[in-house]
Amino acid sequence: MERLDKILSNMGYGSRKDVKKLIKEGRVLVNGELIVKNDYKIDPYNDNIVVDGIEVEYRKYIYIMLNKPKGVVSSTFDPVNRTVLDLIDQEYLIFNPFPAGRLDKDTEGLLILTNDGKLAHELLSPKKGVDKTYYVEVDGYVDEKYILKFKEGIILDDGYKTLPSKLEIIEPDYISRVKLTLKEGKFHQVKRMFKALGMEVVYLKRIRFGPLELDDRLELGQYRELTKEEIQLLKEKR
Repeated sequence: MERLDKILSNMGYGSRKDVKKLIKEGRVLVNGELIVKNDYKIDPYNDNIVVDGIEVEYRKYIYIMLNKPKGVVSSTFDPVNRTVLDLIDQEYLIFNPFPAGRLDKDTEGLLILTNDGKLAHELLSPKKGVDKTYYVEVDGYVDEKYILKFKEGIILDDGYKTLPSKLEIIEPDYISRVKLTLKEGKFHQVKRMFKALGMEVVYLKRIRFGPLELDDRLELGQYRELTKEEIQLLKEKR
């Protein structure tokens, strides 16, 4: 059993002070009964909670898959640019989600938004080495000889040698199409790896994060909640 004010605060209805005022004003019903005590104990998973006439579905955590478009930053706030949170409806924003990791402003693709800090931390921990796969279009001829180079690690412009990565060649051409799987996420890493080889990335999209593939039904800027099975896969990946 949990205090009513704590539950509503966790659900994004404001600070504990804001929630106490909301309860005192008689705007909360529990199982059809008007409750005005902040410390009233409830079972958030089984009790019926109504705030301002709207039934509350209690969930501690949310997990969202977003197909991030170009021009949007992977941040919760930016004074100049649109953020990924600007793409999300209010019903999810009350949970205070944040991006689990980042994609560059001009990079598209799979981004996970959640308010589960522990899961996000473990997914991003270098010690866990969670795979991230990108579809890349490169201005340069990428042939079989580069597979070994990426497997051995690429020395970046600052002298850092990347961990082994997996290069899959879809089509070698003047603009080559490849897939690249990394276990780390240094700043602009994919672009810097190809730049170290004298090539330029002209298009970049993340298509897989750990066990999750980008849902190809999601248009750019669209999102959906993860299924229970997908959430379990992410947690097992920890």
